[in-house]
Amino acid sequence: MTSAEGLDTAPVPAIKSRELSFQWPGSPNMLRYPDLTLAAGEHLFLRGPSGSGKSTLLAMLCGLALPASGQLLVMGTDFCRLSGARRDRFRADHLGVIFQQFNLVPYLDTTANVTLPCRLSARRHSHACPSPREQAQALLQALDIGAEDWHRPVSALSVGQQQRVAAARALIGAPAVILADEPTSALDTGNRDRFMALLLAQASLRGTSVVLVSHDSGLAHRFDRAVNLEAPP
Repeated sequence: MTSAEGLDTAPVPAIKSRELSFQWPGSPNMLRYPDLTLAAGEHLFLRGPSGSGKSTLLAMLCGLALPASGQLLVMGTDFCRLSGARRDRFRADHLGVIFQQFNLVPYLDTTANVTLPCRLSARRHSHACPSPREQAQALLQALDIGAEDWHRPVSALSVGQQQRVAAARALIGAPAVILADEPTSALDTGNRDRFMALLLAQASLRGTSVVLVSHDSGLAHRFDRAVNLEAPP
């Protein structure tokens, strides 16, 4: 018998939720969510009509909103037990977020936008190898942003380029989970498919889990699993 025999050595899921619900103040509708378990490195697609709570679920997953009931664990951490400041720290250290509107900083150039998480998190900085700047430029190159654009203002880039900059920012410093909210809504089909292939390939290289929410069912086949959300009656 080994000393480890009998111990639970199962890996901690990237995300685990049970009986999760949410209600906006003043709303008569309670959003209820299916139970989720997402393994480390797994990619999950969440789809549903408007009002089904896709973006709200993403907000709970990154600690910007708290459930009305149920349990939500991200990398084994219960957000409901953390203060707002500790949720902010956890998000900076462990999560990469791609917002629908990208939320790039207009007065920073392309490379500085990508390295921003490494300035906000010592953990992300230490995991950006060989250095934040070098990893940023490697990610930009992998996402087909050429060196001629690395020091341009992000406002000078096309929508598709800005989207890939946002993806590089989410990937830098090896976050455990990437959360993406309708990141392809502004793209045509060709650019959408190209972006998704690049994003998921880079996440797979780093063992990063991805949760992407969208109404676009044409993306589902690219993911390990898909979950449908339903609008409340």
